[in-house]
Amino acid sequence: MNRVPAPLLVLAAIASVQFGSATARGLFDDLGATGVTLLRLAVAALVLAVVTRPRLTTWTAAAWRAAALLGLCMGAMNLIFYLAIRTVPLGIAVTVEFLGPLLLALVQTRRLLDLLWALLAGAGVVLLGLHSGGAAPLSGLALALLAGLCWAGYIVFSARVGALIPGTGGLTVALAIGALLVAPFGLSGAAAVVDHPHLLLAGAAVALLSSVIPYGLELNALRRIPTRVFGILMSLEPAAAALAGLLVLGQRLGPVEIVALVLVTLASLGVTLARRPAAVRPEETTVPV
Repeated sequence: MNRVPAPLLVLAAIASVQFGSATARGLFDDLGATGVTLLRLAVAALVLAVVTRPRLTTWTAAAWRAAALLGLCMGAMNLIFYLAIRTVPLGIAVTVEFLGPLLLALVQTRRLLDLLWALLAGAGVVLLGLHSGGAAPLSGLALALLAGLCWAGYIVFSARVGALIPGTGGLTVALAIGALLVAPFGLSGAAAVVDHPHLLLAGAAVALLSSVIPYGLELNALRRIPTRVFGILMSLEPAAAALAGLLVLGQRLGPVEIVALVLVTLASLGVTLARRPAAVRPEETTVPV
């Protein structure tokens, strides 16, 4: 993997996440959004536990608290986002969700110019709201925005876990806690795998595409490129989501949705490019697992 250019690893991770989300959407009729969420988190936690084998007995109380908070954010983020894409096309949902990390970056940079980028992103979301009578109902947009706020919380607590717990053990435990949070909502839907084992394979594919594979790719990429470059590449998430929605789910975005997507993407690029390299921290560009 070290022979592959790092930017290509990031692009592959982005594609994996979004095509994983599109695959998950295709399972909603059989497992429900909550059932798919539970399978994604539980399978990902199991795979990483087998691979990483975290030494939990060495953790401090602060490490456990950080992992628990990260798990709560991860569980809520994934559950709410999957509920959003029941009614909102994937490209639009990711565009609105992207406001969470964008707002966090704006708070961290505190430049006057960033106000213009915030207004640009806001204009994109207003466009979607005014056009809500079409493909994006307001209730779905609200859920996507709430998922974005959880994404911002995930970024903050992911940094905390990274500082307190070496390796990927913190992520493994957080995924397990997220699965426990979602379990009361998703157990009935996920139980369908008992009668239809092939759905378990599909759920495992979602876990690999949306969590395990992109995390490994991003981890390798971040060892070789600045986090600022990583953040610029991550601004392609909404476009990748729109492409995945089109190819996998047949979801076509209209001109208004495309303009909104471009505005939010440009705002993210502007905020990332405006930051000084020395001021950028790894946690500012972390993406959801």
